[in-house]
Amino acid sequence: MSLEVLRAMAQRESAGRPCVVSSKGAAGVLQLMPATARHFGVRNVHDPMENVDAGARFLKELLERYNNNLKFALAAYNAGPGVVDRYGGVPPFTETQDYVERVSRALEKHGE
Repeated sequence: MSLEVLRAMAQRESAGRPCVVSSKGAAGVLQLMPATARHFGVRNVHDPMENVDAGARFLKELLERYNNNLKFALAAYNAGPGVVDRYGGVPPFTETQDYVERVSRALEKHGE
């Protein structure tokens, strides 16, 4: 996983702003859900270093789970791994499909 992947995700998730909280409760630069933040031992979800570290570790787990299929891992980051498993790939949700497409497009611009 490259820094460009995390940068593209952060741009899409929060525009890089550490104090953003979504209507679903995701918070910080990489928009961690409370359970995910707890799982990775995040003390302050708005601390950019803690948030990005936990988000990177979560993405790494997802990449391992989906055999380095970045699109599946991104979809699972956005919609949850259970949803990706249920659909056998990127689910037919506009929000998730848009997320995967926009992050992927940003990576293509940087030659990833």
